[in-house]
Order: sequence, then C-alpha cells, then structure tokens
Amino acid sequence: MKKDRNYYFRIIHRYLGFYLAGIMAVYAISGVTLIFRKGDAFKKNVTEIVQLKPQLDSEKLGSELKIKDLNYIKTEGEIYFFEQGQYNFNSGEARYTVKKIPFVLDKMQKLHKATTKSPVYWLNVFFGISLLFFVISAFWMFLPSTAVFKKGVYFSLLGIIMTVIILFI
Repeated sequence: MKKDRNYYFRIIHRYLGFYLAGIMAVYAISGVTLIFRKGDAFKKNVTEIVQLKPQLDSEKLGSELKIKDLNYIKTEGEIYFFEQGQYNFNSGEARYTVKKIPFVLDKMQKLHKATTKSPVYWLNVFFGISLLFFVISAFWMFLPSTAVFKKGVYFSLLGIIMTVIILFI
C-alpha cells in the first residue's frame, strides 16, 4: 500500500497535537489570565520587607519600591507611613504590601510574554510554528471533495472574518 502525503500529515498532526497538548493548556491558562492583568484578579497580598538606604524622601522611596506616586501619609517618630506600608526613616527598613500573581501563574505568564531576551523564547517560536503547521495540516485531514472538507473551509473563513471584525471594533 502506497502512503500518500495526507497519511503523513495526519500522523504528524496527531502526534504533534498530543505532544503540544500540555503546552497549549499552559498558553490557554496564561492567555486568559493575562486578560485580567490590569486588575487584581488572581493576585494576592504579599508583605515585603526590604532594607534600603535611610532618609529617603517619598519620591526616592517610591522609585526604590517601584510604587508610583508614593506619598507619606503621616509620621510617628522615625516611622513614615504611606498607603501600602511604612518606612523607618533612620534604619531604612521598609515594610509594605504588594499584590502579586501566584508563583506558578507568574511563571506561566512570563513564558507567554517571552521576548528574544528571555531564555525560553525559542518555545514560543516552536509553538507558533507548530500552530501554523496545525492550520495547514488540518486541510490534509480530509479529501477536498468531501462535505467535511468544504464545511471546514467555510468555518475557517468565518474564523478569519470574525477575527478581522473584532480587530477593527
């Protein structure tokens, strides 16, 4: 029996799909959670204690702690209070609360947003190329003369049209 191109596309499509199932789950979860990154969804309050230089003004303290528009609210002796916490003006110790994504979800989101400066960017490239292969190989899963293939083409066109409409809304 002679094996044609469709046979090989199906085999590669099947096993690459199984291989990428875990990666697709990570990208799906991190992609959905990234939609909510501007809000506090999935974030939890974490108390940080850091040692800084003493006698920082509010602008320098905000810069060191990466808190925008930090202003001292009140002082009690050497303790300066701000909205997120407190700073010991003489010792330099700052105790403050920040909202952070849980560790595993943070790692997943960083993978999702990786750039060429990240050591794992190659996974994004591999994943993107693999998804493109899925798009192309899906059309070799059925013979072009079948009703399933024709419906598949219509659904693909609907997906493209819907995406273009959403992009320009």
